[in-house]
Amino acid sequence: MSNLRALEVFLAVVDQGSFAAAGETIGLTQSAISLQIKALEQDFETLLFDRSKRPPILNAEGVLLAQKSRQLINQFNELKQSFIEHNYSGTLHIGTVPSVLTGILPCALSAMRKKHPRLLVNLITGLSRELTIKVQKGEIDAAIVTEPQHISAELNWQPFAAEPLVVISPPGTEGLLDTELLSRYPFLQFKKHSWVENLIDTHLKNRNIQVEINMAVDSLESISMMVAEGLGVSIVPLRSHCQNLNSKVVISPFGKKPVKRIVGLIQREANPNADLIKVLHEILLSKTALAVSNKND
Repeated sequence: MSNLRALEVFLAVVDQGSFAAAGETIGLTQSAISLQIKALEQDFETLLFDRSKRPPILNAEGVLLAQKSRQLINQFNELKQSFIEHNYSGTLHIGTVPSVLTGILPCALSAMRKKHPRLLVNLITGLSRELTIKVQKGEIDAAIVTEPQHISAELNWQPFAAEPLVVISPPGTEGLLDTELLSRYPFLQFKKHSWVENLIDTHLKNRNIQVEINMAVDSLESISMMVAEGLGVSIVPLRSHCQNLNSKVVISPFGKKPVKRIVGLIQREANPNADLIKVLHEILLSKTALAVSNKND
């Protein structure tokens, strides 16, 4: 019985429309393609192409074999992938900004562990800029960061969440515009020198809003607690998975047109653990979409 490779060659001919085009696609000569097809026809004791046409076209038996071959190859690939995924082991080194560590990442890593129980994940936290440098140097496999302004050619960027920036203010400030809140109250700066802070600062300048910086705080949870106690106002990303904002704070839009922080995975193009990073990215996308859907219901 012919092997799966012969069936893959046959499907390449079907998909590309000719023996020559199939050969160019899969790297075989036209004569090698012809030999594979003839071997298949001998095994199945039937012709698969109408060779009176130029180029040859599938006959009824060929159409049936193409359909069955796709099903067989898909089943084989799924079986192979299940064993590959089950055997993932070793350590994945991931960097993350703190706001994601206390947001969507825990449930994503839980799903990752269920999928690959023998995989260990080593987490480090930091600012987007320093984590991206670690990725470039190969010190970590990937990092969850705010979207960079410039992405070098050797890096691959895969976003998974868009988080609107909002103004949070103390109780009793309901109904005030963002411009009023930011000009009247001390401003609690979110992560000085971080990329999200650069994004916030750019939009403040574009709107000619002057703020009086009272202090710089490095976590969303700390900022929301301080705002709830009346120490000032702040601009923070509203995370999709969980807000983790104090229930006392007042949340107001920042600008008429939403300003969003884009969060994603960044890795080297030449990353030996690219398959695992792809799995993590798919999980993050799925969990984010589910969280957004649940919030909108």
